[in-house]
Formats: sequence, C-alpha cells, structure tokens
Amino acid sequence: MGRFFRIIAAGAVLALLGGGAPAQELAPDRALGGQARFLAGSVTETGWRKRTELTLSLSQGVPWRAFTLIDPPRLVIDFREVDWTGAEPAAMDRSEAVEDLRMGPFRSGWSRLVAELAGPMILDRAGMAVSEETGEAELALRLATSSAEVMAAHSGLPRDPRWDLPEPKVKATPRRAEGAPLRIVLDPGHGGIDPGAQRDGHNEADLMLTFARDLRDVLRRAGYEVLMTRDADVFVSLEGRVALAHDARADLFISLHADAIEQGVAHGATVYTLADEASDAASAALAERHDRDDILAGLDLSGSDDRVANVLLDLARLDNAPRGKALAGQLVAGIRNAVGQVHKRPQRQAGFSVLKAADIPSVLIEVGFLSTEEDLRHLQDRAWRAAMAAGIRDGILAWALEDEALARLRRH
Repeated sequence: MGRFFRIIAAGAVLALLGGGAPAQELAPDRALGGQARFLAGSVTETGWRKRTELTLSLSQGVPWRAFTLIDPPRLVIDFREVDWTGAEPAAMDRSEAVEDLRMGPFRSGWSRLVAELAGPMILDRAGMAVSEETGEAELALRLATSSAEVMAAHSGLPRDPRWDLPEPKVKATPRRAEGAPLRIVLDPGHGGIDPGAQRDGHNEADLMLTFARDLRDVLRRAGYEVLMTRDADVFVSLEGRVALAHDARADLFISLHADAIEQGVAHGATVYTLADEASDAASAALAERHDRDDILAGLDLSGSDDRVANVLLDLARLDNAPRGKALAGQLVAGIRNAVGQVHKRPQRQAGFSVLKAADIPSVLIEVGFLSTEEDLRHLQDRAWRAAMAAGIRDGILAWALEDEALARLRRH
C-alpha cells in the first residue's frame, strides 16, 4: 500500500513530494528528475453532497500543487513535468461540474492541468498516494459546490517564490549605443497548454513557432540581434512575454499569430498596434480571445497599476505610440511587396495585452488565418514563409531608417 501525502491550505493546496517523506524512498529509476508519464485519469461525480472527484494516475510521484481561481471559476494543478501522451480530456471528463479540461507543458520542466468549472467550487480534499512497490502515484482531488463568495475567499494564486514572478523594481533602461544593431524580441503566440487556433490537425502555437524560427534566421542574417519569448512548445504568460522584452532591453517587440474566425472569411496579414478601444468588432473579439486564453491557462492577471505609475506609463506611450504605428505601416508595405497581398484592412488597433509595453514599440502580426484554407496552406509552405519573413525584414529596415532620422525631434 502506497503512502498518502496531503497538505491543505485555505484556497490552495501546495504539495511538494518529499515534504511527507524523503525522496530516496522512491525507486532509484523513478527519481524526481525523471519525467512522469500519464497512465489514467477521470473526473466523476460522487453523488454525495454535490462533490466532484478528479483522479490522475502517474508513472511516478512528482512535486505538485493545486488551487482554484475565479473569473471564470477553474481548478489549476501544476506538476513537475508530465508526459501527457494518451490523455484524452473529453473521454476523462464524466462530470457535469467540469466544462473543459486542458493539459500540457506550462514552463520549462513543469506541466499544468486546468479544469474549467461550470460554477463556483472549492477544494475539499487533495492528496497523492505513491506505491512503495512500483513508484506509481495516484493524485486524488475532491471539489465541493460552494457560493461565488466562498469560492472567491478560498481562491488565489499561492505565494511561492519558486513559482512567482520577481517583485517589481524600478530600473532605467540604458539607451542603445549608437551604431549597435537593433535588438528585436519575437513572440510566437500561444504554446504549451494553450495551442491557440486549430484546424485540420494543425495548431497556431506550432505554426507560429516554426515561422518565428524562420523569421529569426532572416533577421539575424540582416544584422539584427534577435531573441524569442519561447523556442519550444511551452506556455509563457502574457505578462511574462512583455517582461522578457523589458529584461532584454529590446528595441522592438513583434508578436506573431495566426487566428481563426468563426464567421465570414478573413485572408492575408494584418498588423495591430495598441489602442484602448479596438478599431472594429473583429479586433475586439480577437483581443478578448487572446487574453482569455491566458486566463484559462490558470493565471490571475487581476493586478492594476497605481495612479503614479499610470501617469508615467501614459507619458512613455506618448513617445512610443507614434513609433509603433509607423512600424506597423512599414511592415504592411514590406509584406505587401514581398508576398503580393495583405488583408483588405491590414493596419488595425486593439487592446492586446502583449502590446502594452509602454517604452518598446510593439506590434502584433496576424500572419494569416487558419480558418482560411489558402492561408493555412501558405503557413505550411517554406517558400511562402521565407517571402513573408523577408517582407517583415524589409519593413523593419525601412522603419529603422525613418525612426533614426526622427530621433532628434523626440522628447528626451
């Protein structure tokens, strides 16, 4: 019979294997550094006082934590990396209380499962049993129906310095040395637990990672310094993407997407810059969906700037908003020249969270639309991707020349 480890906290369960027993009690070939494999799982109703149970069988015990979040109500479970091969969320979920299950890579070395709940619930019990004979583990959690007020009081992201972002700090970003190459951060959208738009066995996260790698190589050959927010199929939060650009002291931030629309036909590239109000309903819907993907991945992005910070951010945006719009215009021209066509309204504005770096000119490029067969075919075509990358490179070059000429007119 395996041992049962359980740690329960108000609103969150944080359990690290080894807290209840030394790690060496696991079999030598099942050390914590190995990757656990998903074996089986289910979500069922207990039929007793409106309880819902989630069980997962893994090939070995791993560090884990579980907690609930609201807006929308959801259960989040983090694990030391798990191989989810064979997991079928639709087949696992036999509960009316869970509307959707997601699972996949979350950050380097870690995986995440998110259960979107039909209504407010709280964690009633959680624990992991590890067999001393085989090393296999079973994680069992029980959710109880509650009121929205009770769930809110018992929910929240656990405070753990091993997981949380560093504390905010004020620092001045040095100006780029004259003659130094532009430092560009490319942001392939989605990833890991969030695949983005999907069609015919293809997903936005994989297609954009492939294109971002192509674009990175083209820009590096042109003499630019290029970094990427992710170079693997991992989840990176919207805040994390912007923070990476700040930490890298980037000169430009370019987010890459290939969305899908449910109605009508959209075709060709579109370049977005930040605006409080979207330029049209479609742009607003895209921005809401992108940000909702971050929420459903289990992140709590409810923090807001204080009044002083808002004033400083607004001043920074006064300088950089025109630069971002100018970049968008040059990118549209470069893409049109390279591939021959763009969207019928190629330059738009929306409130995408990844564009909110106040001091870095930022754009979001919808490279194409997975909902359009021709665009999906283009994204899989190496020659087309090379032409698109060349168009973006040419747009950046034209913008950089113009921006340098206008630099002396700006506020310093």
